[in-house]
Amino acid sequence: MNEERLYEVIRHPVVSEKSTTVGEYHNQIVLEVDRNATKPEIKEVVEKLFKVRVLSVQVLNRKGKKKRSGQTMGKKSDRRRAYVRLHADDDIDFTQTLDS
Repeated sequence: MNEERLYEVIRHPVVSEKSTTVGEYHNQIVLEVDRNATKPEIKEVVEKLFKVRVLSVQVLNRKGKKKRSGQTMGKKSDRRRAYVRLHADDDIDFTQTLDS
């Protein structure tokens, strides 16, 4: 996998009540990923970028909602989330900030 694709697969971590609960009890992280990303690609990217061992990847596709603004109809974009299960000894902390 080329370097450009590494940074296109993962969009951002999902921070919600559900993702926090899943992280605490099942040692999983929840990521918003590219709609064309496959499970093996997601696993490879997480292992390379965060230096952790991935046990499994589950993917959830979400359809975008239809929205109305006056008489104009619109639609939010479709989304794809990945639930990535990590090895028991590994952890990723997204709350740390990078200080140079």
